[in-house]
Amino acid sequence: MKLWKPAILSLLVILILFPFVYLVLLSMASNWRFPEVLPAYFGLKNWSRIFGSETGLLGSFIISVVISLSVATVSTLSGFFISRTVSYHPRKNTLTLLTYFPYIMAPVVFGACLSFFFLKLGLFGKPTGVIVAQFMIAFPYALIFFSSFWNERIKSLENLVATLGGNRVQTFFKVLFPIAKGMLLICFFQTFLISWFEYGLTSIIGVGKVQTLTIKVFLFIKEANFYYGALSCCLLIFPPVVLLYLNKKYVFNKIV
Repeated sequence: MKLWKPAILSLLVILILFPFVYLVLLSMASNWRFPEVLPAYFGLKNWSRIFGSETGLLGSFIISVVISLSVATVSTLSGFFISRTVSYHPRKNTLTLLTYFPYIMAPVVFGACLSFFFLKLGLFGKPTGVIVAQFMIAFPYALIFFSSFWNERIKSLENLVATLGGNRVQTFFKVLFPIAKGMLLICFFQTFLISWFEYGLTSIIGVGKVQTLTIKVFLFIKEANFYYGALSCCLLIFPPVVLLYLNKKYVFNKIV
């Protein structure tokens, strides 16, 4: 039995890593046709085209980073501040229930419902519109996430600071932010990932003009260009891997 455990564990690791390894290999290949076992070319030719205008991947990567950072920053900060009001409100349960509304519908249906208003506001097909649309699903998550932070202990600390002469700004920046630092970072990472992998709202509100990496992946797959599709998937996976490493090294270890 002891010999089977390492074998099963090794098999599970191989199965988990295989899709990622295959994506990297496919992104470096070209002219790989059945029944050939190996591709006709294997190298960095596809990766060198990231910086060219042929693929447009560099621009998509930059706009994806800008959109995700904007959504994560605004959602985390606004969610932290507004969650305090919601948590201390007499109708906390009703307000918390309303935050689940954006998750009742599929993102594509939700985007279709919002498209009329975004068109009237002139946000249709613009990065700003995509940021606002993604904020509408990331912000409720931040509200729900921070709802567990506000409790009687935190309220007592706020009252203590007020008793000692501290104002609201000092309470947040010198007491609440340091206490909630770990939760703020985790919420930032989570909302970044929500925005980073979002496809439905982006495809509806962006109408193909705002080509984030997720949009690029599906475009290449529809074109049957699996090599560029794998390349865009590698770029799509890279930031979450970096965030996972930072989360484990600087956030999780401190919480533990």
